[in-house]
Amino acid sequence: MHSVLADDQQREPSVDRTDGPRRRATIHDVAQLAGVSRQTVSRAVNDKGEIDPGTKERVLEAARLLDYRPSRFARGLVRKGTVTAGLVIPDLMNPFFPEVAAGVLEAAEQRDWQVVVWDTRTDDAREREALDVLSHQADAVVGYFKNPDDVLARHLGGVPLVLLERGPQQTRFAAVGIDAAAGLEQGMAHLVAAGHRRIGMLDGVYGPGPRREAFLKEARRHDLPVDDDWIALCDEHSVAGGEAGMEGLLDERPEITAVFGFNDLIAVGAMRAARRRGRRVPHDLAVLGFDGLSLGELVEPALTTLHIDKRRLGRLAVEQLARLRAGEEPMSGADAWVIPELVVRASA
Repeated sequence: MHSVLADDQQREPSVDRTDGPRRRATIHDVAQLAGVSRQTVSRAVNDKGEIDPGTKERVLEAARLLDYRPSRFARGLVRKGTVTAGLVIPDLMNPFFPEVAAGVLEAAEQRDWQVVVWDTRTDDAREREALDVLSHQADAVVGYFKNPDDVLARHLGGVPLVLLERGPQQTRFAAVGIDAAAGLEQGMAHLVAAGHRRIGMLDGVYGPGPRREAFLKEARRHDLPVDDDWIALCDEHSVAGGEAGMEGLLDERPEITAVFGFNDLIAVGAMRAARRRGRRVPHDLAVLGFDGLSLGELVEPALTTLHIDKRRLGRLAVEQLARLRAGEEPMSGADAWVIPELVVRASA
């Protein structure tokens, strides 16, 4: 098994799209323009197999018009018979995602698959670009995507896709989700049992994501005086983002005694901001994270968190891909969810 980072300098030429920026031509574009199958295009441009001379000329002319060049994968530079899986990650600097990637690589290695990794830097356009490239460089794709299903489908080219951290009921594609509701049920019960009634949240996404929805549901369950006004948005999923979000939340809701962070990095930032404001953790402010990063054990006080088995998340995603490639139904229900586990430390 090999891991290869997609090289921005080796992308192929582009063609116009009506729904976004220019992209390089794919084998699908050539096949459509020439009115032939992908296999016929492959035989023509690689000068292999029996093919009618007129058809070959038509395919090569379409390739010339589109400035199409076969990828290094199509030219057979990987081992014959090797399955290539594309892994799309939003931020390799965030320690959460390399652990998920490790699970994908472990499961791929067991199947002797090759993995190509693409970092989208949380950019919607780079997500679409990743699919444009991987749709003909990879046999299947797994990853994190913010673009809606219909946009993904337009850029996918029919390659099997598994979405990470979308529940099986939240997309028409195969998926592996994190059961935020089950996690927040544990976390909020823990905070309430410790006597907290005024609990805020530092959210890391715009819009009502699953973690925010679960937080508000549990607030209602425990009859807490909490609504959207008790939620601050963090522009970055980072320690700095958590610090800025916590400063704003304390300005708006100085009465809070506990806070739930969208992820552990944001939660650590919340602790730093609280200390600057003269609030002791956990005596004046309890802090709960979500992710279970190793970082949480190293900060002072150690972070209470909802721990996710990130490697299992990656392994389940590869299992979904394997099922799709075999023509089987993808996993659903509890089999396709990872449930966070409450890990109680000093911060809450």
